Amino acid sequence: MDERSKYEQRGVSATKDEVHAAIKHLDKGLYPLAFCKILPDLVGGDENFCNIMHADTAGTKTSLAYLHWKETGDKSIWRGVSQDAIVMNVDDMACVGCTDQIVLSSTIGRNKNLMPGEVIQELINGTTSFIESMQNQGVNIVLAGGETADVGDIVRTIDVGFTTFARLPKEKLIINDIQAGDVIVGLASYGQTTYETYYNSGIGSNGLTAARHDVLHKKYAQRYPDSYDPNTDDSVVFTGPHDLRDASGIRDLSIGDALLSPTRTYLPVLKAIFDAHHPNIHGVIHCTGGGQTKVSKFVQDKHIIKDDLFPTPPLFQLIQEASGTHWKEMFQVFNMGHRIELYVNRQMAEDIISLAESFSLDAKIVGRVEDHQGSKVTISHEGNVYTY
Repeated sequence: MDERSKYEQRGVSATKDEVHAAIKHLDKGLYPLAFCKILPDLVGGDENFCNIMHADTAGTKTSLAYLHWKETGDKSIWRGVSQDAIVMNVDDMACVGCTDQIVLSSTIGRNKNLMPGEVIQELINGTTSFIESMQNQGVNIVLAGGETADVGDIVRTIDVGFTTFARLPKEKLIINDIQAGDVIVGLASYGQTTYETYYNSGIGSNGLTAARHDVLHKKYAQRYPDSYDPNTDDSVVFTGPHDLRDASGIRDLSIGDALLSPTRTYLPVLKAIFDAHHPNIHGVIHCTGGGQTKVSKFVQDKHIIKDDLFPTPPLFQLIQEASGTHWKEMFQVFNMGHRIELYVNRQMAEDIISLAESFSLDAKIVGRVEDHQGSKVTISHEGNVYTY
């Protein structure tokens, strides 16, 4: 059985082909190549403005948080899950130029028999803490409320999602127009920025189903059967060698802590970059579902060449070693070291890198763009070349 079929057996997909097939005939908004769907200004009716609405969740990271909480008793771990879900929304919206004045609403579905009120309280605390942190960075986010539903018949543990909305002047939009000759500036997913209070492993919120089952020991299936789908073939359930408390080799983080590093937001950094360079940015990509191949959905007749990536962060090396997953698939499932990439001319790149580094965020030119018939992504890694 190859690794791709193992990944699919767990009920997940890096490429989401079925989803994209289902929505292919839906209206793509005002700008089809924009990273987020952009709507006319239905709120104000001003042709110079547009509306952006986005929805996303923390994904299966909630299942990992459930294991960690049950094993350690540390309920504060749920605060990071709120951040995971929020960032998966706001950083997508940032890719079209929206970095301020965002309205936020939560949707939480829980199994009340397993998830007490103290978990909901920690999720709320995590939400307000994130909002306050962003306000301190000049990024205004307003919580409009939300819904918490007790739906134990359909949710095994808990599902944490948010919906975001913004009204943006069209002149501030960034619409992907990635051009031959552009270089790709990557913003690191790991480390500790000036606006973070912890070291981040870089994991984000993608690939957590694979990471959880490939890294952690079978004993967790026996202890916490509610943490996974019982319809999943037992051969792909918790097949790893590690305990949550094992050292990760990343600072003082345990493996559980490393896997649960809250998803970093790039809002403060992107706000500074856009303020300085907005009209000349040809594209911004959030390397989430699809990992380093995500960009292929937002280019036409271009070859994206990534041949100088960041060194692979230790956590992704640990996941690969535990799972035996081929490196080609690793780059399609995980961000592998940078989660935001900007497509710009070479002259601008150094200033963007300097701006990022002023936030203690590693940044570098990771690749370039060439003309090509059709869309193609090539990744070079440790002497190997992978084509998508």
